[in-house]
Amino acid sequence: MRLPARPPLTPPRPTVRRAAAALWGAAALAMPVLATPEIFRDADLPLGEQLIKEHACAACHVRRVGGDGSAIYRPQGRINTPGALRGMVDLCSVELKLSLFPEEVTSVAAVLNRDHYRFGLTPQPRPQVPRQP
Repeated sequence: MRLPARPPLTPPRPTVRRAAAALWGAAALAMPVLATPEIFRDADLPLGEQLIKEHACAACHVRRVGGDGSAIYRPQGRINTPGALRGMVDLCSVELKLSLFPEEVTSVAAVLNRDHYRFGLTPQPRPQVPRQP
């Protein structure tokens, strides 16, 4: 009578490539996610930077609030969403008769968000992934 074959005592070792992929996957799960607000996803940041310089936004802000003009950012709770930020840039465009196109307003607002407001740019925790036994 013949005995059935015994399974190996240790599982087969993964290839180096699979082990490296698993390591990189674990590292990626540990890194925070940066979530850009949807309203700024397709914004042209170089265009926004150019428009801010071209229209001397900083000089106007200095005239309005004094100092270096940075006090205009984050006024007591008025600008608390990406949409409100874009709306304020649009208001400036209309009040100063800059005639910015909607995509230009979005680009300027995206630069301001990146440099001052940081809506959605703070690390967000990754969802927990169940571990395999």
